[in-house]
Amino acid sequence: MAENVKMIAEKLDFFYGDFKALKGIDLSFEENRVTALIGPSGCGKSTFLRCLNRMNDLIAGTRVEGMVALDGKDIYDPKLDVVDLRRQVGMVFQKPNPFPKTIFENVAYGLRVNGWRGKSEIAERVEQSLHQAALWDEVKDRLHESALGLSGGQQQRLCIARALAVRPEVLLMDEPASALDPIATQKIEELIHDLKANLTIIIVTHNMQQAARVSDVTAFFYMGSLIEADATETLFTRPKHKQTEDYITGRFG
Repeated sequence: MAENVKMIAEKLDFFYGDFKALKGIDLSFEENRVTALIGPSGCGKSTFLRCLNRMNDLIAGTRVEGMVALDGKDIYDPKLDVVDLRRQVGMVFQKPNPFPKTIFENVAYGLRVNGWRGKSEIAERVEQSLHQAALWDEVKDRLHESALGLSGGQQQRLCIARALAVRPEVLLMDEPASALDPIATQKIEELIHDLKANLTIIIVTHNMQQAARVSDVTAFFYMGSLIEADATETLFTRPKHKQTEDYITGRFG
């Protein structure tokens, strides 16, 4: 495995029952880079994303063939601790999903699950994570109020802070701004740019302008197959496949 490759999928097939949703995906993700997954609805982007931290394990009747590795270790190894995997590979979903707890307890949740007990250590990590998620200044005086009182954009940044608190190495984002207004979306995009200094980020987006703005690499999926992946600027200006060109120029999708 190349030195700077953080995560890789090789010949990855995924099945919902008899339906083959992913067909032989080969894709690698470099450290400190943002990779955008684009393609029409139902093409397998989110399914692929959830294969990278085994979220699909929670769906009955599904199976995976092929390999996904994190730092060279097979994440589908039966001996692997899935809880530990999900600490290393965090996830932010399409709709903000804060817990019905205080802002502070939302961010502290993962730390407590991982056995943290020291009040001052937890408080320090919560503050760091809220700073990282560009939310601290907006919530520092209301940490003990319900997270459900935050705006949608603030709730999504809180969910990012919650994911960051356990210090993941990879962050998966499934259309993290699709439910947000343009100003909140811009904040999330600026945040992605800042976070990649310390993380490998993989983002599913329907918004091609967003993919062009935030990502270093873009991968185009269609009907469960990876059509092509390339440096974002190259893929948007000189795609190798007609299907990719038709999609990014709006001829279909």
